[in-house]
Amino acid sequence: METTREFSLDKVRADGWFDALTKASPSVEELCEIVGEKFVAFSIIAGVRVTSVTVNEQVPDTTLIDFVVGDEEREHRLLLSEFRRRLGATVLGDEPCLDELPDEPTPEDIQSFVGFRTLLLAPLFGVSLRSLKVDETGPRIDLEENGQTQDLSLAEVRELIRVHVRDFLQASEPASPFSIDLGAVSKARELIEKDDFEGVVELLGAWPGPLSLLLRTAEGQNLSPDVKSALGGALGMLGTSYARTGKFDWAEEVMRLGIQWNQDGQVAAELFHRLGEAYVARQRFGQAIGLLRRALALGATEQHTLPLLAECFLARSRNLAALVCVQSARLAGAESAKLSDIEKVAEGRLGEAWKKFRDAVNIDVDAGSS
Repeated sequence: METTREFSLDKVRADGWFDALTKASPSVEELCEIVGEKFVAFSIIAGVRVTSVTVNEQVPDTTLIDFVVGDEEREHRLLLSEFRRRLGATVLGDEPCLDELPDEPTPEDIQSFVGFRTLLLAPLFGVSLRSLKVDETGPRIDLEENGQTQDLSLAEVRELIRVHVRDFLQASEPASPFSIDLGAVSKARELIEKDDFEGVVELLGAWPGPLSLLLRTAEGQNLSPDVKSALGGALGMLGTSYARTGKFDWAEEVMRLGIQWNQDGQVAAELFHRLGEAYVARQRFGQAIGLLRRALALGATEQHTLPLLAECFLARSRNLAALVCVQSARLAGAESAKLSDIEKVAEGRLGEAWKKFRDAVNIDVDAGSS
């Protein structure tokens, strides 16, 4: 009969690792005050490095977090509330571990077998892993929690840690969403008409975090379509204001949240148009094309959307598509020097091929032209 193999976890368990890190690094301690100790620990476990924080003292959940993941160079930005949620989801996910333990395992083998994430999460919730036993029934862990010792299977230990994480995440959610003042929506519309984008940011800048939380509640889901449209419209105006003041990452986050509030209808069409416009402003033409097409499919005004789409197609060297958009935009009532410029460049690129195509389909080049 197979004998039980037992291994001490003294060399691999990580009791006190985060306390030691915060004491050794004042910057980590400062970050903990903003993000929360356990969430900072989650970020380290998940391989996420916070690069900067833009604090909103009035509504802390709308604080913005800039970060990179692993060895990636690309920087991401999320609202603090969403950043916390994603960290929680990451540490709750499955972790690739060593399937079998070698006959004479090294500490690294044991660490990989138990799970790097499990070893780091356990002490965060007062769980101290003492020893690993392996026999014909499978791996088991002796642990201590709240002064009590337990003998659990490795699978049960991992689930115990997940339960602690879930309970913590649930307790971290705000007790109730903020109060919505729909009167601010009409006020924001007045400011937009005056091109007072800073005023819109000042008026609505605290909305995205609470609205992101509200969206995930039964109360939010049960709001009337009119209220959802008003909230989506407000987020669209805020996103446009961020884009006009050069804060494009913020603009994209806010408008994508607005789209979550309004998947269909005219408000959604406007949001897709605004988001596409923000991408055009950043010269991200390929991404803008899909957004502007979606806007048109939802009923966006062709007079305003088709010229943007023509600009994107030209930038991507899709010259025929650009010319078709120019002609369609003119038929919809749009006219500008920019349309004429797009037409001239696209026709020059296509050369004789365009002339032959135009003659073959009998396009009236003078229709709507200046």
